[in-house]
Amino acid sequence: MTDTSDEVLIDAAGGHHNPCDGPARIVSLVPSLTELVCDLGLAQQLVGRTGFCIHPRPVLQAVTKVGGTKDVNLERLRALEPTHIIVNVDENRRECVEEIAGFVPNVIVTHPCAPEDNLSVYRLLGAIFNRHVEAERLAGALEAALAEARAVGAALPREKVLYLIWREPWMTVARGTYIAATLAAVGWDSCPELSEPRYPAFEWDAPWLLDVRRVFLSSEPYRFRERHVEEVVRLSGLPASLIDGEMASWYGSRAIEGLLHLAALRRSLSAE
Repeated sequence: MTDTSDEVLIDAAGGHHNPCDGPARIVSLVPSLTELVCDLGLAQQLVGRTGFCIHPRPVLQAVTKVGGTKDVNLERLRALEPTHIIVNVDENRRECVEEIAGFVPNVIVTHPCAPEDNLSVYRLLGAIFNRHVEAERLAGALEAALAEARAVGAALPREKVLYLIWREPWMTVARGTYIAATLAAVGWDSCPELSEPRYPAFEWDAPWLLDVRRVFLSSEPYRFRERHVEEVVRLSGLPASLIDGEMASWYGSRAIEGLLHLAALRRSLSAE
């Protein structure tokens, strides 16, 4: 067996981590990575989560909630005496993370910007928590899903789409987001062609909407319903449909299912 005791690992913020030399007390403030922790076989070492961490539901019912991704209950968190906490650049507030770093020994910062970035996340957590085999199993599954998604994207003409995340005001995603990168893997190019702001508001008379060919209404963070689909069809004059937001926006292990789901959806919609 390879000795990894001197291995040093670097997270998305440049923080250095060493492999854990015993059972950890893990808190995850990132819903998709809470699921990844469990899929790496670490559920028994998970002592805290946010209220938005919902997968896998049966396992998480017994794990203490420490608030939300943006409003962490620091006293409840401190009482759990975690050895490691998993955070994300986009989902957690920097000021909160800095305060947490004052009493949690190991703060693991993540920032996947595209589905392939999950490979390094799997391997980082796998190495820190001595789950190399499990991490490589997930990495292999993700690489297969990426290949499937890209094959579908290459086989069909690229299509410009509008991915809605909010109503009143109407909001979408910029090209620099994880969501846009995931959609692009199957040949859907999100509009508008902006990098910033990451989640722009827009009006239905915006000139760039002339390039859009299809609209998706995400199930999160706004919970779009069928009645909203009718509204969007009326406003845009374009084909529109609901889409499971977890399939496009969740990283971690759910990205594997997400890519396969989007590839199948792209294939089915192209046949209509």
